[in-house]
Order: sequence, then C-alpha cells, then structure tokens
Amino acid sequence: MESNIKRESLTTHEKALAVNLDKHKYGTFAEIGAGQEVVRWFFQAGAAAGTIAKSISAYDMTVSDAIYGPSIRYVSLDRLVAMLDHEYALLQERLGATRGTETDFFAFADTVAARNFLGTNECHGWMGIRFQSKPGLAPSQIVLHVRMLDKDNVSQQQALGIVGVNLVHGALYHHDDPDALMRSLLDDLTADRIEVDMIKFSGPEFETVDHRLMSLKLVQLSLSDAAMFSADGEVLQPSEVLHKKPILVERGSFRPVTNVNVDMLQASRQQFLNHVSSKEGTAAEPDVVTLMELTMRNLRSTCAVDGEIDYDDFLARADVLAATGATILISDYFEYYRLGTYLRRYTKRPIGIVMGVPSLIDLFDEHYYDHLEGGVLESFGRLFRNDLKLYVYPLYDETTRQLVTVQRLKVAPRLQGLYEHLCKNGYIESIDFYNRDYLRIFSRDVLRKIAERDPSWERMVPPEVASLIKERGFFGYNKPAESDRHPIDSAAEPALKG
Repeated sequence: MESNIKRESLTTHEKALAVNLDKHKYGTFAEIGAGQEVVRWFFQAGAAAGTIAKSISAYDMTVSDAIYGPSIRYVSLDRLVAMLDHEYALLQERLGATRGTETDFFAFADTVAARNFLGTNECHGWMGIRFQSKPGLAPSQIVLHVRMLDKDNVSQQQALGIVGVNLVHGALYHHDDPDALMRSLLDDLTADRIEVDMIKFSGPEFETVDHRLMSLKLVQLSLSDAAMFSADGEVLQPSEVLHKKPILVERGSFRPVTNVNVDMLQASRQQFLNHVSSKEGTAAEPDVVTLMELTMRNLRSTCAVDGEIDYDDFLARADVLAATGATILISDYFEYYRLGTYLRRYTKRPIGIVMGVPSLIDLFDEHYYDHLEGGVLESFGRLFRNDLKLYVYPLYDETTRQLVTVQRLKVAPRLQGLYEHLCKNGYIESIDFYNRDYLRIFSRDVLRKIAERDPSWERMVPPEVASLIKERGFFGYNKPAESDRHPIDSAAEPALKG
C-alpha cells in the first residue's frame, strides 16, 4: 500500500495511519518532555494496536534514572541513546522469540525541553529511532537535534509531534533514500517552527552515507541555517561545541586551503587569546573553539547552474580542510552580522571573526544592507554588540605595490568616520604577526597553476593539503607525465617571496 502513495501527498495523520496499518511494523515510543505528542498521532490515527507495543513517559528524574540509568543532562544525546538502547533491547527480549521472524521492530525516543512556564529556557530536544529494515536484521538508527521556535508551549508540542511522525515514517519507508527522508522532516511544518541542526545516520542501512554531505543538506534544504562537523567527518551539534566558549571563526572559499588561510587563523588566534585572557582576567589559556566557515553562497558561486551545489567540489574542500585539523561550519549567513547573531546564541564570551582586507572592504559596501531599515548602521549595531571583534589580515596590492592594512585602508568618504571610530575602539583590529612570505598567495592562483601543471603551487599550500590534492586528483589536478616533470624554479614564483 505504502509504495502506491506519493510521499508528498501524505498528511501527518495519513503517515501515522500508514504505519499503523503495516502489519510488519511494531515498536515502542518513549518520550520525556513536551507530552507524548508523537505517539498521540498514532493513537488518534486508528489501528494503533497493530503498531504500538508500549508507550512510556518517564518524566520524574528518579523514575527516569531507574529505567535508563543516571544522567548529568536529561536533554542530551547520551540520554536519548540510553533510551533507545533500553527500549529496543526490551522489544527483542520480550517479543523476539514470538514474532521476530515476521516483524520489523523499532524504538522511537525523544527527550525535550519545551518552553517553560516563565519562558526563560532554551527550547530544544533530541529525538531518534532505531529500526529494522527487515525481520531479523541488525538495526539502523537516526538521531537528530531540533530547536523549537514557536513562542508558546502548546505550539511547540504540536510541532514536535509532527516532526516525530515524519521521522518515524521516513525511517521505516525511505531509509534507502536519506535525501528524501530529510526532505520529509518538515512536511506539514515550516522552518519558522522547527529547526533541525544535526542529524546522524548509523547502522547497516546507512553504511555509504557521508555525514558531511548530510550536514550540508541540512542547510541546503532549509532545515537549519547552519551545521557543523569535525575534521574526522563526525557530525557535531553546535550548542554542544559552542556552549559558553570563546569562538574564533574564519570564513573563506578554501578552494583549496592555502598557507594564507592557515596563517590567518594562527596569527589571529594569539591576539584573540590575549583579548580573552585580558577580558576575563585569567592567565590560563582560554578554551577557544576555532572554526573554518563555508557559506552556501560561496558553495553555489562555483556552479554552472545557478543555485545548485557541486557535491564533489564540496567534499574536496571538506577533505583539504580536514587535513589541517579544522572544525567546519556550513552556514547560510552571507551577512556577517547574521553569523555574529548565530554564534551569540550559544555564548556570552568573546567572539572573533577573521577576514582579509577585501572582505573588510565588502563589509562597508552599503548596497549589501538595502534590506535593513537602518542600512549599514543597523548591520554594524548588530555585528559589534557583546564583545565581537574583527581580526583583519593585510593585503599586498599588486597594482600599487603597497601593503593595505587596517590603518591604511580608506572606505567610502561618508563612512570613513564610522570606520575610524570602530578601529579606535577596538572593534576592528589588525593582525600584526603574519608571515610576509604568504601575502601574494591566492587560491585562484593555486587553481590556475594546478590547471597549468605548474608544480610551484605545492609551496602555496600546507604540505598535507598538497599531498591530498595530488593523491585524490582534487581541483582538476592531473598527475604530470614523466616528460613534463621539472624541478620547481623558485625564482619564477614571486608569490613565494616576501
């Protein structure tokens, strides 16, 4: 029956009913916080006896600990996994012998903090499902983190119920197409109500899934405005990583990562550490989180078809960033003030944004702020609040053969006073200790040299990045024929001289 119904045509009620009418699906629902909104859909759809083995809601902490074990945080991934472990094991223990040969077992769980009575808490939650695709097979699993954006508790509960039904239905019927599954998560919802900022697939059904690509698709599909993963490709939940930490972030194309990109972050980091220590009055090195940020605008800019993304190109950038040990943030925040607002969601400690002089010039281009009633002044008011600084790497101007620094830069005359005010008060700071040998290195020149089979590009990127590009053929690299090989002529490479 299910295969004859298009996914797009199903309402939340119809999805719940489709699961209930499938005699092969049978499982448990365990929900903590925000009521039992997910299982309620299945009870109300009808024929729930054919699907629901058990529904449980262990609200009391002592009761919850007695069932799932003690936990430092109750709304956490650890607690969710403990719930899934316990409930799925019970299903197998109690029902495996009697119906394991004909039943696809599943356990759904969520642990949520919906809006409290005073409206002072963070409204978010974890939910997941562990399921069999066929009787007797090892289970697969999907877990995700949601932020509930409705302003009242009842609406948040309703939205949570819908996304939970979408997850159950998607896992049971679209596990072979993770892209379609992700698209279905906001069926009967909008991004104004629910944000999914982390998703992780595991188990035999998802062995070929690249979690970095799934993180990208969270943003591409408007499930979230930002997603994050580590250098080893592990998906990260932003609030877990950024919570109450000083944050230093560099935005770039990283196509590929060059010595300049690495130098920008390393040189600014020491200045940022000094600022944090001075601000917080401690001699100990602060626990700074450093991020490399790729924006959707940048990822789309390299594609021939407007609005599309070259996934192979994205993964190549992710790989070369990983070679440097970077934690990667993907965002849909073209405007820097939106990036600042996003980071401020998680911390009240200092934030530093690293950029080059060209990006600083763009920052003062007023046409980028036509959509704001207050224009450039409103954007800067949003950007520079709550201890946010810009750290700016100098630019060598090939035309004038002069070094352009924060101190020497001139912006539009009507904004020059504003610029000087921001510099004088420490909102914009020059990166002072940089490697002069790197000033003439640009990603576009690296790509050109790769295309021309000029091996001097290898000196323009970190050694581990050069090795990876050559090994995997990234960015159009083709291994040169034996007759084409020649030693690098350092005299012919002005970009490598100070």
